[in-house]
Amino acid sequence: MEKHGIVILQDKESKCQELKEAFEKTQEFEVLGTSCDGEDGVGLVLRTEAEYLVTDLILSGLDGLGVLERLAKAGSETKIVVYSALNRDEVIETCIAKGAAFYITKPCLPDVLASRVKDLFLSEKIFTRSPSSRFKGPSLDEKISKIFISVGIPPHIKGYSYLREGIKLAVESPDVINNITKKLYPMIGEKYATSPSKVERAIRHAIEVAWSRGRINNINDLFGVQTYLAGEKPTNGEFIALIADKMLLEGA
Repeated sequence: MEKHGIVILQDKESKCQELKEAFEKTQEFEVLGTSCDGEDGVGLVLRTEAEYLVTDLILSGLDGLGVLERLAKAGSETKIVVYSALNRDEVIETCIAKGAAFYITKPCLPDVLASRVKDLFLSEKIFTRSPSSRFKGPSLDEKISKIFISVGIPPHIKGYSYLREGIKLAVESPDVINNITKKLYPMIGEKYATSPSKVERAIRHAIEVAWSRGRINNINDLFGVQTYLAGEKPTNGEFIALIADKMLLEGA
C-alpha cells in the first residue's frame, strides 16, 4: 500500500518521536522527517514535497507562523495541521488565514491525533496521484472548520465535532434535517458513543458560545445577507441547515 508522506515539527524531540510512532502505526503515513527547528522544517517539507505537515507554533529558530508564511510564499501545496497548546481565538484565526487546514489544541494523545488527521484528510478522499494536480480542492471538513473558526466556535468543545458531523450528514441526506430529534441526533450519538440528548445540548452550547463572542457580522457575511440581528440565535436545526445549504451550493 502506498503511504502518504508527512513531516512533523514539534517543540521537543521526544514529542516528535511520539508522533512519528503514532502516525506510522496507522499504516497510512510515512514520516519523511521530524524537527524542532522551523527553518529546518520548511526545508524538509519542500525537499520531500510532503503531502502533510503537523507543526507546533513554538519552534526553535523560525516559529510555526513563520513556517506557514514560508511555505505559502514557496507555493507549497502541503496540507498543514497546527498542533499547539495555544488556544486563543486570534491565534487560531491567524493560522487558518496563513494557510493551515486545521488547528488542533494540545493536549491530545499521539494515537488520537494521528487518527484525527487520518479522518480529516483521508476519509474525504481529497488525495489524488494525478501528476498535474496532487491535491483537489478543500475537503468538506476543511470548509466546515473554517466556517466554525470564522463564527467563533472553538475546536476543543464537544459541540464542534457534533455540529460538523451533523452538517456532513445534512449535506449527504438533506431530508435528515426534517427529523433532527429522532434521526440526526441519534446518528451523531451513535458515532460518538453518546446519547442524543447530550448531542443536542453540546450543539446548543457551541452555538451559544459563537453568539456570545459577538460575531454577528461574520455570520451574516458568511451567508451573504443579514440573517440574524444582535440577540437573535438560530435553533440547532436552523444553523445546521444554513451551513449545509451553503456547502451544497458550493458543490460539496
